[in-house]
Amino acid sequence: MNKRLLAVSLFVGGAALARLLPHPPNVTPIAAMALFGGAYLANRKLAFALPLLAMLLSDLALGLTIYGKVLLLSQPVVYLCLLATVAIGGLIRSRKSWWNVAVASLVSSVMFFFVTNFGVWAFESLYPKSGSGLIACYTAALPFFRNSVAGDLCFAVILFGGFALLEKSVVSVREPKPLYS
Repeated sequence: MNKRLLAVSLFVGGAALARLLPHPPNVTPIAAMALFGGAYLANRKLAFALPLLAMLLSDLALGLTIYGKVLLLSQPVVYLCLLATVAIGGLIRSRKSWWNVAVASLVSSVMFFFVTNFGVWAFESLYPKSGSGLIACYTAALPFFRNSVAGDLCFAVILFGGFALLEKSVVSVREPKPLYS
């Protein structure tokens, strides 16, 4: 395994492990991890597989140890959002800047909020299957959305900024420059 791939994989794995540490509700590195994987993993299959595997393993660990339930009915929607976030990361792959990372992070946070809460409303039994039930679901999720945005942005800064510092100081993890341009 080349050093760059190893370094990116360690950043993704470390982010998944950080999810297992105590944290405020919805302040996790998962969206930033998916965005980072999409932006830094050149192999598209690996870009989707590595964050997905990291999420699955951390879900299993949390489900078996803390929550007592491994999967919720709405869990596939969460995984689809994770894959969409990897794709968003792929969109900024050749244009990584603090601005693009921040916008991509916010877009993925908003997408995750709307899609996963719709999934909770549609597949779980917490809310009535009506317009008012859907509004109640989104309303109840607003405090978690604030935490998600804050966590997504903070962890994006840590992952993208940390890797940028690593690239500056360790030549072997830098992306190779094309010979001809």
